[in-house]
Amino acid sequence: MTGCASNRQTNPADPLEPINRGIYKFNDTLDKAVIKPVARGYQTAMPSVLKTMISNFFSNLDDIDVTANDLLQFKLKQGFSDGMRFVVNSTLGVFGLIDVASQGSLMKHEQDFGLTLGKWGVGNGPYLVLPILGPSTLRDTVGLYGDGFASPLYQMSNMRARNQSYMLRGLSHRAAFLNQESVLEEAMIDPYQFIREGYLLRRKSQIYDGKPPRPNYNLDNE
Repeated sequence: MTGCASNRQTNPADPLEPINRGIYKFNDTLDKAVIKPVARGYQTAMPSVLKTMISNFFSNLDDIDVTANDLLQFKLKQGFSDGMRFVVNSTLGVFGLIDVASQGSLMKHEQDFGLTLGKWGVGNGPYLVLPILGPSTLRDTVGLYGDGFASPLYQMSNMRARNQSYMLRGLSHRAAFLNQESVLEEAMIDPYQFIREGYLLRRKSQIYDGKPPRPNYNLDNE
C-alpha cells in the first residue's frame, strides 16, 4: 500500500492537487459520517415506488436545463425531443412523478451549461474538488452556477422549501449510488486519482458526444 501511495501519477490538469485532496478528504469524511448513513436509511425505509417517483420528479425538472442547453448548442432536434419529454412527463406523468416519455421514443439526455461552454470552445481550466459537491473543473463550476440559477428549485421563493428540495434531491442521488459503491471501492487504489481521471474522461466524451478525438501517439523524428 505504501508503494502504491508513493507512485501517484500527477496530472497537469490538476495544478491544485494538494488543496483538492484536502477537500476530497473532507467530503469523504462527511459522507461516511453523515450523508452515507442517511442515504442508507432512506434506501431502506422508503418504498421502491416512492423512491422512483422522487427520482423521476427531479429528473423531469432537470430536463428544463437540458432543453435550454440543447438549444444553446444548436441541437435543435434533441432540444425539441427533450422539451417534449418535459411536457409529456409534466402532464401525462403527473408533474414528472411517472416517466411516461421514456416508454416511447423520448429518451433521456444529459446536458448542462458546463458542456455548452465546452462546445463553445471554453477549456476545462484547473480540476477542482468542490466542498460537498465533489469533482468539477473551473469551467464546470461556472456551468453549475448557470444551471442552478435557471433551475425551478432556485426560483422557489420559500427558502425552507427550496433547501428541503435540494436536500431531498441530493439524498435521492446519493442513495442511487450506493449499489455501485462496492465495485468502485474494489477498483480504486487511489480513490482521488480514480475519480479525477474518470470525471475528466467522462466530461471530454460528453463534449464530443461520445466520440472524442483519439490521442496522437506519433512521435516526430528529428
